[in-house]
Amino acid sequence: MILVINPGATSTKFAVYDGETVCFKQTVEHSAADIGCFVHLADQHQYRLDLILGELKLKGIERTELTAVVARGGLLKPLAGGTYRINDEMVADLEEAKYGEHASNLGAIMAKELADSLGVPSYIVDPVSVDEMEAVARISGLPELARVSLSHALNMKAVARKVAKEMGKAYESVNFIVVHLGTGVSVTPHRRGRMIDVNNAKEEGPFSPDRCGGLPATHLMKLCYSGQYTFAEMKEKLGSKGGMFAYLGTTDVREAFALADAGDEKAKLVLEALSYQVAKEIGAMAAVLEGDVDRIVLTGGIAYSERIVDAITRRVKFIAPLVVVPGEEELEALAFGALRVLRGEESAREY
Repeated sequence: MILVINPGATSTKFAVYDGETVCFKQTVEHSAADIGCFVHLADQHQYRLDLILGELKLKGIERTELTAVVARGGLLKPLAGGTYRINDEMVADLEEAKYGEHASNLGAIMAKELADSLGVPSYIVDPVSVDEMEAVARISGLPELARVSLSHALNMKAVARKVAKEMGKAYESVNFIVVHLGTGVSVTPHRRGRMIDVNNAKEEGPFSPDRCGGLPATHLMKLCYSGQYTFAEMKEKLGSKGGMFAYLGTTDVREAFALADAGDEKAKLVLEALSYQVAKEIGAMAAVLEGDVDRIVLTGGIAYSERIVDAITRRVKFIAPLVVVPGEEELEALAFGALRVLRGEESAREY
C-alpha cells in the first residue's frame, strides 16, 4: 500500500492506494486557529502527520502495511520532471524554505519522516519547480530577470499522460498545449514529454481568480514607487488579491457568472477577458510548437465551467482539437508516479 500526502494552505489531502486502486481518499481542513500557533510553516509537519496517522488507524490501516510514502513536492531548485527520492538535502531546503515558503513544502518532510521510521522508500513527483524550459524561453528582455519555470506541473503532466494514453500513444510521442485553470493559470507547451516553456503562474500570462498575471511594466513600477503600498502589500495585491478578485470581489467563477447574469456589465467583461487572455496564451504556445499541436488540453477546477471552456474553445479551435479533463488528479498522479518507480518502469531521480 502507498500513502499519498498532498498538503495545502488550509487542508491536507491524503489517500492510500493498493496498486492503482484507491482504498480511500480524505481531506482534513485546518482552521486558522489550528495552524495559527505555528511560527514557521515547517513546524506544522508533526501536527499534520499525526492527523493522517490517526485517520489511517480509524480506517483500520496499520502503518506497517505501507510499502512507500509519496508526497507533493514543494518549492525546490529547478528540476527535470519525474519521480525523486526524498533525501536529506531536499528536506533541508524545504525546512529552510530556501526557494520560497509554501504549504506543499511540508509534503516531503512528512513523507520522509514516516517512511524512514518504517524502512520504506519515500518520493515526490513532478514538483512545481519542474524546469524543462529551452534556453531561448529563459530570455526575458532584461538580463537581470531570467524567466523561471514554476507551474502546476504535477496535474498537467498527469493529465497529459492520461490523454496520450487515451489516444493510444506515449506521452513522449505527442505535442500538447496543457492549460491548468485553477487559482493560478498555467499554460504549457509539452513537446515529446517535456514542458519546454511555461508562463510562471505567479507573475506572467493570463490573470486568474486571484493573481494578476502579466502586467504593464512601467505602470507597475510607478505603482510600486507611489508610496501607497509597502512591499508586503504589493506582494499580496499581486499574488492573492489581484485578478478577478480585484475587479469583482470574488474568486469564485460561479459567483462571477451570477453577477454577469444579473446584468453586471463589469462581470461580463472580466469573465470575457479571462477566457480571452487564456486563449491568447494558448496561441503563443502554439507558436512555440511551430503549429505542430496534437491536442489542447484544459484541466483544473475552472474547466468545470462550460461557459469558460466554450469561450476559450471558440478562439483556439483552429489550432488543434480540444480535450477537457476538469478538476485535478494530483493524488492519483503522485501514487502512479511512485508506482512507475516501484514497478521498474521508471528510475527514481536523485535531488
